[in-house]
Amino acid sequence: MAGSSGTPSLTWLGKVVIAIFVVGCVAGAYLLANKRHVLPDAMSSSGLASVGGGGKAVEFGIAYGTEKQRWLEWAVGQYNATAEGKNVKINLIPMGSMEGAHAAVAGDKRIQVWSPASSVYKDTFVEDWQAKYGSNPIVREEPLALTPMVFVMWEERYQAFQKHYGNVDFDTVNKALHETGGWQTIGSHPDWGLFKFGHTNPGESNSGIQTLVLAGNSYFKKSSELTVSNVTDAGFQGWLGKLEAATNSDSNSTGNLMKEMVLKGPSSYDALLVYESVAIDYLKNAEGRWGAIHVIYPEYNTWNDSPYYVLNASWSSDDQQRAAGKFLDFLLSEPVQKESIVHGFRPANTNVPMRTPDSPWTRFADNGVKIDLGKICPPPKAEVVTNLLASWQRRDSR
Repeated sequence: MAGSSGTPSLTWLGKVVIAIFVVGCVAGAYLLANKRHVLPDAMSSSGLASVGGGGKAVEFGIAYGTEKQRWLEWAVGQYNATAEGKNVKINLIPMGSMEGAHAAVAGDKRIQVWSPASSVYKDTFVEDWQAKYGSNPIVREEPLALTPMVFVMWEERYQAFQKHYGNVDFDTVNKALHETGGWQTIGSHPDWGLFKFGHTNPGESNSGIQTLVLAGNSYFKKSSELTVSNVTDAGFQGWLGKLEAATNSDSNSTGNLMKEMVLKGPSSYDALLVYESVAIDYLKNAEGRWGAIHVIYPEYNTWNDSPYYVLNASWSSDDQQRAAGKFLDFLLSEPVQKESIVHGFRPANTNVPMRTPDSPWTRFADNGVKIDLGKICPPPKAEVVTNLLASWQRRDSR
């Protein structure tokens, strides 16, 4: 119908449609304004959590020993491809085992997880943390994988060394370091120069500490725990001082030390003491550059268990601790544990077999790699480690 003025009038239905449209616009404007206020709050969470991908994203950091670098980098990539891990950002922070402990105690807020090469420094770490913060530092802990210590030596030089001394151990290494004629005396090879041995810095790296500990076990021919009276014994102090005086222990990373040996060849080192896993990870690389490397297991050995410590730190949120725990569960799953074998680790998950045709202990048997070990020594108490470090630091003025 048309009004008296000739202007079309609205029907009842038209008025209803317009009313619904107006209400919809008002509601939409309200929701949009409200969303603009809510979203930044949900993203804040100390700057470490955000909303995205349909869920809450969490970021946390792991201070880890570099012997696990290749495996952990692979694992993080695999985890981020899963539904559970796609919103988790994991920052891998490579540090020597002692270096990581010192950083955590000092309050490095990047670190929510400390994963050293072994638990040998755990007691000292807990004591230092409790003295500073008055609380237990560890929320959850599990071993990730195991690896013993091994001597590695270029095959040709190993044969000459073995022929002259009969075996490779701390005592014969100490003797070789002080042969005035060097390789001329050891194996009639004057062109090889002096015998060169290395391990990592005990003040920063777990394998350096383990070297001092196993040197003590070897000296005393002792597979039980070392004591303070052992490591402060005058005869041992003199013998260890002689060994360390001729040893290069500058590196704070076992992985980097092995990499340097493989990169530079025999001119850098004739022999090292490193983790079995690191040796296995580099065997093929070495053979393609300078020739084969031989692996020798010390008679007195120990397990490096690569513990994963979720820290009870004031700067770690509940979300970060939960995310760190879920990643730990992922690392202990069978597929990820199987991948650890590729990098020379012995899985902590006992459901994963090691004696397989394609395992490193089968493929590299000719290089001396083997599953069965000799005497396994327990880690010493904190005061023993402290005294070993103190004597090493004083002797070398470090």
